[in-house]
Amino acid sequence: MGNAHSPGPPEPGGTSQSGLPPQTGSSRRPDPRLSGKLQNNIHFIELSALFRKHGKKLYLVGGAVRDLVRGHEPHDWDLATDAGPDTVIAIFRSLKPRVTVIPTGIKHGTLTVHYRDAEFEITTFRTDSDYRDGRHPESVVFTVSVEEDLSRRDFTMNAVALELPRGKVVDPFGGLKDIKRTIIRCVGNPRKRFEEDGLRPLRAVRFAAQLDFTVEKSTLQAIRPSLGVTAEVSQERIRDELDKIIASPRPSLAFRLMEQTGLLELVLPELSACRGIEQKGYHHFDVLDHSLLACDYAAEKDFPVEVRIAALFHDIGKPDTRQMDDRGIWTFYQHEKRSVKLTEHLMTRLRYPNSRIAEVCRLIACHMFHYEEVWSNGAVRRFIIRAGKENLENLYRLRRCDTYGMTGTETSPEGLAALVSRVDKVLAESQALSLKDLAVSGDDLIAAGIKPGKHMGIILNELLETVVDDPDSNNPETLVNIALQFNTKYQTRP
Repeated sequence: MGNAHSPGPPEPGGTSQSGLPPQTGSSRRPDPRLSGKLQNNIHFIELSALFRKHGKKLYLVGGAVRDLVRGHEPHDWDLATDAGPDTVIAIFRSLKPRVTVIPTGIKHGTLTVHYRDAEFEITTFRTDSDYRDGRHPESVVFTVSVEEDLSRRDFTMNAVALELPRGKVVDPFGGLKDIKRTIIRCVGNPRKRFEEDGLRPLRAVRFAAQLDFTVEKSTLQAIRPSLGVTAEVSQERIRDELDKIIASPRPSLAFRLMEQTGLLELVLPELSACRGIEQKGYHHFDVLDHSLLACDYAAEKDFPVEVRIAALFHDIGKPDTRQMDDRGIWTFYQHEKRSVKLTEHLMTRLRYPNSRIAEVCRLIACHMFHYEEVWSNGAVRRFIIRAGKENLENLYRLRRCDTYGMTGTETSPEGLAALVSRVDKVLAESQALSLKDLAVSGDDLIAAGIKPGKHMGIILNELLETVVDDPDSNNPETLVNIALQFNTKYQTRP
């Protein structure tokens, strides 16, 4: 893949924070394929004219440039300028009607501007001092050099700027070439880049999965020595990167790179422990490869994020529950219960919302169902209650992921057709599947002479069990009589 691009001779002002002097001669003529997109954009025409009026320049930078070069429509528009934050604010406050300017990161020179019907982040050119906490620079120094600003960025593909509105290219580190060759390469010394910001190793592997790019050799090799810095990054920031990996077209690309570099053991030790846990029989792969295949399938089918996470973690309880039976075969009895506990712990550690944790854990808890046609109608109703009506579709999806992960080949969804048909029939009959579906409430039982208390909830659950087995019993008279019998039983208990 080659080595990092060699720096050119230094410009006046010395070296940049990257440890590399920005290259001279890095500006090029406008690329016709890019400039056309920019020059036809009314926002860029007006914004660049506004800044030129005040003697300042404006550049499109970062992911938007990378997306345009790849022929994709950018989702976010990041702009950079030689105007200081106060000047940027003054420029927009001079307009009538006044434009909304939000100081989202003014300490680092970043403002969010709502102009016409679009939102832009505008950041003043800057250089950064030492990164003492492995995430944020100790201080920021504003500069007038776009090349020096680009030199502080993480990867060459993100260190390209297009001057607005004509699109003249500023590419001091060969980022355009790397984008076209689909290579992720650090700007300058990769060890220095990763020691500045411990999130960058995760960003590197995330971009690999997100863009289907290859991480350049020296960049990849610098990740393991930088794990100590990554360990200091907040769990929320790590979670955000993991979410982007899981949302990528092929998450396993990132997770395999994480395993190769030690990131997986650091960030998701529960998943890393699944390597080498063989499961002969129906499975062709060990638990880790099985889980990665299941997650890839969920991504390929564009299943909801809860299904993707459940597919990734549904078997992480297998290493702890593995036992060999008398035939010499490994078993994993009730591994789903252990998987739920581990998933709940790791998602809590990563600061996921409680609602998402609950939904993922419920899918994992229910994923080991084995439907047979001999199931009674009551068994079908209990299956619905356990899974939750709102989770049934995602549970079916998780089963498809799990099945795919066994062999790496897709099976027809018709394998679930018999169960789905029976479930749909039960749901269509509007039978009682929860306490709120009962023909009586707690108030009705109190009116019948049952005193409120802990046992009231027990009696109501007993009534639900009765109705699940015998839907015809769901009428007030029958349920009150049954409740009174249960109440007598509880009162006579020693």
